[in-house]
Amino acid sequence: MRSFRVSKPGRVTRCDGIGAQAREQMQMSVTTLGCACGTVQLELEGAPIVVAQCHCNSCREAAQRLARLRGAPVVTGAPDGVDHVLYRKDRLRLTRGRETLRHFRLGPKRKTRRVIASCCNSPVLVEFDGGHWASLYGTLWPAGTLPALDLHTMTGDRVDTTPLHDGVPAGRWATTKFFATLLAAWLAMGFRAPALAATTPEVELRG
Repeated sequence: MRSFRVSKPGRVTRCDGIGAQAREQMQMSVTTLGCACGTVQLELEGAPIVVAQCHCNSCREAAQRLARLRGAPVVTGAPDGVDHVLYRKDRLRLTRGRETLRHFRLGPKRKTRRVIASCCNSPVLVEFDGGHWASLYGTLWPAGTLPALDLHTMTGDRVDTTPLHDGVPAGRWATTKFFATLLAAWLAMGFRAPALAATTPEVELRG
């Protein structure tokens, strides 16, 4: 089994060499990740659904709130996006430290929970109400081991107007394929959507 262990998450550093061949090798692997202090630990089975950099206003606002937490890593990478590694919930296990998890929403009626480890303020994941996947923050991966980016999403919300020249798909067609990939993963799960962090205590992070 293949396993990564994190001593301290930091700013996102991507390993562009983790591509299609490595993804095949990851299908039967187990990746072990954790928060900065090691209190929270989780295991990921196989390869992710997709690796995306989101440029939406909500992710950017959440990143700004997270940045105010003492000791929290910077989750916004270049160019002004937030890296997320999406996994099926049935392939993600919280093996230690669940009691330290807290979540916040950007507003009382928002459907999205952003989960942090309260022990060290490490961002852990994003969960949508009724969603079958979890979007893990790229900062959980050790430097140089974050899987290669598959696409940019919500580029219409970008503040930095510098064109994206990294060769990674973006735009309407890429977003359509992204949602099709999520649907295929849901089908493979038998259209189940298990709750992951719904019972964690809610905290308020003001903007």
